[in-house]
Amino acid sequence: MINVTKTFLPDKAEYLKYVDEIWDRVQLTNNGPILQELEQKLKEYLNVQHLYFCSNGTIVLQIALKALKIQGEVITTPFSYCATTNSILWENCTPVFVDIDPATFNINAELIEAAITPDTKAIMATHVYGNPCNVGLIDDIARKHNLKVIYDGAHAFGVIYKGRSLLSYGDVSTCSFHSTKVFHTIEGGALISNHPELHEEFHLLRAFGHRGDESYHFAGINGKNSEFHAAMGLCNLPQVQGIIAARKEIFDLYNNLLNWELLEKPLISPDIEYNYAYYPVVFRSESAMKKVQAALVAEDIIPRRYFYPSLNTLSFMPRPYSCPVSEDISVRVLSLPLYVGLPPEDIERISKIINKNL
Repeated sequence: MINVTKTFLPDKAEYLKYVDEIWDRVQLTNNGPILQELEQKLKEYLNVQHLYFCSNGTIVLQIALKALKIQGEVITTPFSYCATTNSILWENCTPVFVDIDPATFNINAELIEAAITPDTKAIMATHVYGNPCNVGLIDDIARKHNLKVIYDGAHAFGVIYKGRSLLSYGDVSTCSFHSTKVFHTIEGGALISNHPELHEEFHLLRAFGHRGDESYHFAGINGKNSEFHAAMGLCNLPQVQGIIAARKEIFDLYNNLLNWELLEKPLISPDIEYNYAYYPVVFRSESAMKKVQAALVAEDIIPRRYFYPSLNTLSFMPRPYSCPVSEDISVRVLSLPLYVGLPPEDIERISKIINKNL
């Protein structure tokens, strides 16, 4: 079976060296030395001032909202994984959906200002498939209306935009280190910010709001991660450039083999060094997509409808919103298998099945 993704695993012996260290110290969690080492190396790799390694990519979105004291409406995208919207709902805020750009699939920044009300407190935008949002315009709008900007950068690790890590933009950027990502720690996520005033807030919020000296400051949450997860990160981080290079080869092969007269794909910004996190293709209709999907599944090839459905259509959203571009693309998009070690002959076979069934 060929799945849409496959977890990259480092050398087992290298990982087990860290396991031996953890066994010897008998410190499995609570901000241990391996976790601190990973945080420092991630800060150096991304060239950011503050980074907090947390338990997953959803809790960091919630902590970001809490740290920035967001209460009220949050303008967001309907074309993302449900965690983006769920984090807003869990923090008792109201998601306000703005439709997406038909070329990039990111939130359409030109539509944001019209959605601002007196209750708007923040913008939470996703760098879809690692492709950067219009960060310049979003920043201008936020400054004009005194709004905070949170970027869901779950797909953005390793992406460089205009000479900087894409994760360095906004008031806070978050990242997911789930095992399906370009860089992973099995489960995990990170809070990234260049604002020193948030340093203490992040530290306390991910650790129940108190320090080891029993001083309690506010109601925090358990967003910590373990030494075992951090060890996986330390093993994987030196491999990231090779991982990205291998993914690019697969990306380029799909580009050369697929029939672009009957398919579309998102426009990737020319100002980036890309990480090739996903390979989405958009069909001319949902029925055309389902025909190809069925043909692939019949050959034990499992793509993914990513992202589907458009989040504004979920039954538990507090308000109805019309986002026709997102609703249209979400029913026609399919992410193809893409992972290190996927043989070229399998990419050729996948492409032939797609082209034959268009």
